[in-house]
Amino acid sequence: MAEPRSISLRTYVYLDVLQPQLASFLATVSQGYLPIEEQASLFIEVQPGISINRLTDVALKGADVTPGMQIVERAFGVLELHSWNQGDVRAAGQAMLDYLGMEETDRLEPRVVTSEIITGTDAHHTMLINRFRHGDQILKGQALYILETHPAGYAILAANEAEKASPIRLLEVMTFGAYGRLYLSGGDDEIKEAAAAAEACLADIRGKPNEEVVDVR
Repeated sequence: MAEPRSISLRTYVYLDVLQPQLASFLATVSQGYLPIEEQASLFIEVQPGISINRLTDVALKGADVTPGMQIVERAFGVLELHSWNQGDVRAAGQAMLDYLGMEETDRLEPRVVTSEIITGTDAHHTMLINRFRHGDQILKGQALYILETHPAGYAILAANEAEKASPIRLLEVMTFGAYGRLYLSGGDDEIKEAAAAAEACLADIRGKPNEEVVDVR
């Protein structure tokens, strides 16, 4: 097990109110105790991946929260916690930060790697997307928004804020690995509004300068 001083805090995100589509999406892909819409949630991503087990232990002993997702990769580890009580979620996060000897701002700042809106999608294109998505479906002619983030975990914050801002369809959120990805569909105006909200919330995150180059070979 890595010592606290050797653990890198990549993503640290507090979600005050889980939106309905995102909560339902997490319930689809998670293998833990599933979150419910309107609960508060915390998402943390660290390196090395195995160290997320110690942080899970610290969080669960430090506050009355429920783990919805734990993913342990060789490089990165992620954990999602939730509760109806926002104070308990914040307390769990603080317990993990105290263990690491860090502040929230010791996380990496998010970097938008890709941001693209495609309008009037072709029917064949939509079928390709629908084959891999775990959320809603995109239909012919709808607009498609694709956001790629680094580190990966910030995609979950972008998804929640986009859903708050606009009546879009949440297709897919990938929150672990080298990069995070978010796919949304809807009308042209709705997608523009959602994209603006997603990127604005990422721009507001304060942390360590993110100049990391990821080798995805």
